[in-house]
Amino acid sequence: MDHRSIIEKINTHKKQPNLRFRLKRNTEKFTDLLFYTLFDIETPVANSLDELEKQFDELVDLACWESDKPCKKVWENYVEQLPSVLESLNLDAEATVNCDPASLSIEEVYMAYPGFYAISVYRLAHELYKTGFPLVPRLMTEYAHRQTGVDINPGAQIGKSFHIDHGTGVVIGETAIIKNDVKIYQGVTLGGLFVAKNLQKTKRHPTIENNVTIYANATILGGDTVIGANSIIGGNAWITASVPAHSTVFHTPEIKIKTIPHV
Repeated sequence: MDHRSIIEKINTHKKQPNLRFRLKRNTEKFTDLLFYTLFDIETPVANSLDELEKQFDELVDLACWESDKPCKKVWENYVEQLPSVLESLNLDAEATVNCDPASLSIEEVYMAYPGFYAISVYRLAHELYKTGFPLVPRLMTEYAHRQTGVDINPGAQIGKSFHIDHGTGVVIGETAIIKNDVKIYQGVTLGGLFVAKNLQKTKRHPTIENNVTIYANATILGGDTVIGANSIIGGNAWITASVPAHSTVFHTPEIKIKTIPHV
């Protein structure tokens, strides 16, 4: 096969006319500047908002494939939400300081905690998700996922004072609902009980009520599953049905004592 034939065959199989990976890179740049604008004391807010608007216009050009959708109007509404997003994120940071005895300062939480970073990007992406802006919110949370190991779908609904400790391996699905003062640890999955494309428009992921703690590697599945308020879910628990308020759920390991040495 000659060089020209190879080029023709590759072009023949490049079937996605809207697949521009520049959108992914630009979204990551946009996400970084958003985060710095909200938190970094040396990043001027006014100048950054002007730059963010320019970057957002570029994202619109790349990602708004349906010309009848008013994507250009999204930015003004989005900027209006940033103060309340920042207020929520400050509560998340305070929750981490109050929950984690290893935290030395709130500055450490903002700069060094992967759970807090993942929550920050999620909250910023969620506001765009609610507008129906295509693809960009998912690229934002996937960027955070790649950096932290925490996978939060931008469609999830998360209340105030949310704390993720350690973070690696956490998965929170699109239709999950997490209410206020919830704490979760590494490896927790809030997932779907069944995987089928025809369930796309249904609630597939669990609801976590106020003041629930979910310890490492617990798996909670199903759109009808509700974890009642003030409950504690122990590590490695597997839950596919609702749990009443004020419950403690734990996994009981099987322990066998060796009777023959070195076996």
